[in-house]
Amino acid sequence: MDYLNLDKNKTEKTVYEINVLLADYHLYYQKLRNFHWNITGSNFFELHEKFEVMYDDAKIKIDELAERILTLRHRPVSNLSEYMEISNLKESPSDLTDVEMIERLLRDHAVILGQMRKVVNVANNGGDEGTIDLIGAYIREMEKTSWMLDAWRMKTHETLKVNLS
Repeated sequence: MDYLNLDKNKTEKTVYEINVLLADYHLYYQKLRNFHWNITGSNFFELHEKFEVMYDDAKIKIDELAERILTLRHRPVSNLSEYMEISNLKESPSDLTDVEMIERLLRDHAVILGQMRKVVNVANNGGDEGTIDLIGAYIREMEKTSWMLDAWRMKTHETLKVNLS
C-alpha cells in the first residue's frame, strides 16, 4: 500500500463499506433488469428504455467499485450468496406496476445514497481522496436520477387523479 500512502487498517474499513456498496449495486442492477423485462402498460416504451439506461450505468459502476477495491489492494466480494448476505437491498417481485417499480427504485436510491455517504465518511477518516472523489460523483448522479424519477412519479400520480375524476 506504500504507493498510495494510505493506512492499511483504515483502508480495510473503507474496503468493507465499498464491498457493501458493490453488493447493493448488484442487487440494484438485477432489479433494473427485472423491471426492464417486466414493465407493461402505457409507460412501457418510456420506462423500458429508461431502465436499460439505468442498468447500463449500474454495470459500469459495479466494475469501477470492484476496480477501486483492487486498487486498494483488496479483493472485491464476487459471489451472489455474499451479495445477498451483505447488501442493504432486497429483491423485488416481477409483477409490479410502473409506479410501484419507480417507488421501489426511489426507496433503493435512498438506501444506496446512505451507503455511499457511509463510504465517503469512512474513506475521509482514512485520507482516501480517490474513493471520496469516485463516490462523490456517484452521489451527485444518483441524486439527479432520483429527482427525475420522482418528477415522473408526480406526473403519473397527477394523471391518475385526473383520469379517475
